[in-house]
Amino acid sequence: MDLLLAEVPLDLTSHVEYVNNMNTTWTAKAHDKFTGASRKEVKSLMGTVVDPEWTISAHKINETANVDLPVNFDARTAWPACESVINHVRDQSNCGSCWAHGTTEALNDRTCIATGNLTLLSVADTTGCCNGTACFSFGCNGGQVGTPWGWFKSTGVVTGGDFGDGALCYDYTMDKCAHHVESTTLSPCDAITTKEPVCDGTCHTKTSINYKNDKYFGSSSYGFNTVNAIKQDIYTYGTVTAAFTVYEDFLTYSSGVYQHTTGSALGGHAIKVIGWGNESGLDYWLCVNSWNNTWGDHGLFKIKMGDSGINGQMHAGQI
Repeated sequence: MDLLLAEVPLDLTSHVEYVNNMNTTWTAKAHDKFTGASRKEVKSLMGTVVDPEWTISAHKINETANVDLPVNFDARTAWPACESVINHVRDQSNCGSCWAHGTTEALNDRTCIATGNLTLLSVADTTGCCNGTACFSFGCNGGQVGTPWGWFKSTGVVTGGDFGDGALCYDYTMDKCAHHVESTTLSPCDAITTKEPVCDGTCHTKTSINYKNDKYFGSSSYGFNTVNAIKQDIYTYGTVTAAFTVYEDFLTYSSGVYQHTTGSALGGHAIKVIGWGNESGLDYWLCVNSWNNTWGDHGLFKIKMGDSGINGQMHAGQI
């Protein structure tokens, strides 16, 4: 019976109606990406470990005393020269590679902030190569959000854009997609399930680029003990990686400050946090997702600080 239920499309319409009738802190709507998707299909995208007993973390840092932090902070306006990188919304497609997106994208932002380099880094390289004992991660089948930062330090990641870009070493191998819906902007997910990124030490997009010479590195890996430590690190160095538990209602997020309102848990998901703020007295994190810019608020969302376990699953590293 459980297997049969897993194949039944999620009733997201009821969640939209419930949230919007609750007069809570956020609004909901149906998005093409998940219309008609089953629980099994959506759970396959939640590729991040959030259970503390299974999460592998680096050492954690505390905040520095006497640092004045603003009430609202957005990395895009703090570092306008890097806005195109920080605000770049990717699509993990039909693959549980959110762990690779949330980490690679944050490294990408920090690289731009530290060096001024606007080049996009390859989520495909992280997905395919940050595996086994080095990362305790498994490509499209999920992974950690702490260990890739150590991999960035020891191995590095090559350049790469979105599916079909063609200008860098290793673009993402899977196109944007939607489940069971006629869409003019998204491909059907079931048509692209065989293009999972691989690791063979070569550039798959621009073969004239030398793979070994195309690597970008981090210099450290760490987590955080407090909210202020997270804020100070974002304020000083740029965006960080975060993981949290996704519930059914999150799939319908449209605007406002999300907090879990209805629906059961679907799994762990990784994103990047680019800032924070306060809206109507509610403290939130400002985040970029990897479900393309047709989802949420142009691909972004705000989430109440601490909701769904997000405060306890943040990681970063310096360049």
